[in-house]
Amino acid sequence: VLGVGRTECELLTKRFEVFGPHYPNLKLLDKKAIARIEPNVTINGDSFRDDEIMALGSTDEYTAVNFEALSRSFVRQAQIEAEQHPDKTVDIHYNEYVEHIRIDGDEFIVETQGVCYRARSLVACAGGHSLKLAHDLGYGHNFSVLPIAGSFYFTPHVLNGKVYTVQNDALPFAAIHGDPDVLVPGETRFGPTALVLPILERYNFKTLPDFFQVFRFDHRVAKVLWDLLRVKDIRNYMFKNMLFEIPLIRKWLFLKDVHKIIPSLRFGDLKFANKVGGIRPQLIDKDNCKLLMGEAKIDTGIGSIFNMTPSPGGTSCLENAEIDLHTIAQHLGANIDEAALQADLIADNQKHDSEDFSGVLITGNDVS
Repeated sequence: VLGVGRTECELLTKRFEVFGPHYPNLKLLDKKAIARIEPNVTINGDSFRDDEIMALGSTDEYTAVNFEALSRSFVRQAQIEAEQHPDKTVDIHYNEYVEHIRIDGDEFIVETQGVCYRARSLVACAGGHSLKLAHDLGYGHNFSVLPIAGSFYFTPHVLNGKVYTVQNDALPFAAIHGDPDVLVPGETRFGPTALVLPILERYNFKTLPDFFQVFRFDHRVAKVLWDLLRVKDIRNYMFKNMLFEIPLIRKWLFLKDVHKIIPSLRFGDLKFANKVGGIRPQLIDKDNCKLLMGEAKIDTGIGSIFNMTPSPGGTSCLENAEIDLHTIAQHLGANIDEAALQADLIADNQKHDSEDFSGVLITGNDVS
């Protein structure tokens, strides 16, 4: 995380005093130390940048994970496990839009356009659509959703690792950052911008009716939105991010923000990342009239769980999976080999048998 200017540098120094004892690899980096790790952050032209900078960082640690590859590895391992144990079955189904979920006794009926699934347990991890499905089942009506769309830009390779900027505490959105994209070699990705859009899936305006089903506008939602707009920093931020979506103008505006990280970048270095970025479903707690940050979970207590995970969804996905595993296992009366589970999570070199159970996992608009 990069601090620019005296105020941010002093803030990072104080944070290091607090977090340093708990993270032994964390270092407080001055301008010269930053230059050894990320030279483009410190150099502007032929000399060091003029403004005061400082950073908190750690080297020789992982900074990015390809979560699609991770998910595929889980599928392969589950299929291999099923082949070795005839009493286990693993079915993967893609591109099956979930139209409705209903309860039938102590089971769930998942209705898609072509197939109807029956399950004793259900975990929905479908972004904003998870709330829609929860509403269909009669749960989570105290929540509304504020879909935040994030856009990104690509530049030539200018960063070796992730570089974040200091978060503005008044803004409930991610601060701009840059990092190498694991799927786009040789380029650096910067973003995100943040724009409120009335859809639940980016670039899919067919989800507009779904948004209105879960938005459930009333005086409590209006109060939350009004409270946000009353804050000058948030109001200006939202207006600027609307301009970020206008061609040509957006590059000039975004370049100014990126200069905080890479002062030598030029207008021609920026390229808008088409079809990159998604929707972060920020939930509105209507009972307490506030915008919720981070992930949200609706546990019905009857064997169904609905996860709405905005950024950083990937960062918390394994923890969410472990929490849901324990909840579903308890509901089904199944046992978990805790020692083997922890060994897998830490060492990734032990195999074990797991209890079989009937369940459905919904991701996006697909059923798995």
